[in-house]
Amino acid sequence: MNHRTTVLRSAVVLAGALCAIGAGPAQAQQEVKFPDLASSYLKSGDFIGPDHPLRVRPGMNKDQVRLELGNPQFSEGIFGVSEWDYAFNFYTGKGNEYVTCQFKVKYDKTGGDYRVASTHWKGAGCPPDQTQVAVAPVPPVAPLQCKPCSSSKTTLRADGMFRFNGARESDLLAEGRRQIGALAASIKADAAGIRQVVVTGYTDRLGGEEYNDRLSLARAETVAAVLASQGVDASLIRAVGMGERNPVTTSCQGTKATPQLVSCLQADRRVEIELMPNQ
Repeated sequence: MNHRTTVLRSAVVLAGALCAIGAGPAQAQQEVKFPDLASSYLKSGDFIGPDHPLRVRPGMNKDQVRLELGNPQFSEGIFGVSEWDYAFNFYTGKGNEYVTCQFKVKYDKTGGDYRVASTHWKGAGCPPDQTQVAVAPVPPVAPLQCKPCSSSKTTLRADGMFRFNGARESDLLAEGRRQIGALAASIKADAAGIRQVVVTGYTDRLGGEEYNDRLSLARAETVAAVLASQGVDASLIRAVGMGERNPVTTSCQGTKATPQLVSCLQADRRVEIELMPNQ
């Protein structure tokens, strides 16, 4: 059995454990309404490590869910809503065959914060029948004698990394490649002490919200891919797009993209890389 086949079968094994979370498929069909799959901005499912939905548990907040699954893939929004919808593809272990499963996270607002109340699935064989697969054990994480035991964050200026409105690897500028390469070397030097590398893209407030969401995520995914190509363990990396949210500028006035406003908002156009340590 080659490495690719092993990976594909592992996806099925892990996906089979997912129905332990929230309602089972029959119950979800009766009680939960799912959006039309075609209304997703992806127009199809997203390939994701099957262990990520497995980690979504009741009581988690939205930031914790977003680190595992990314932003919701439909038009319900992110803030002030009680449901997030996704569509994920899982390989079946039969060559390149896969199933597309819709996944819904429902939240309750308690204490001013939204917390996961339940999760639900939709789709034939979603998740696969637990009687046909075994649950793979999750290996324990070795403790780190960290110094100090806290996350560290590096902020890279997007304007110095990508061509204007660019997000692909071919749009990376020489300085951007240099910065990512230096960061990759730093991460690899302390790889044993790192639990997760969270790459978060941001834009300024100019342009449409949907466009900014896509641009920020695309840039984060490009940085994540280059980090992996530089030797950082890809399984540790999580890319997130936050669009125009969480701006760092406070004094920039206006709504038209004048040269002055574009320059003023420069600090908002950034990619943040946060290293989460083992603790």
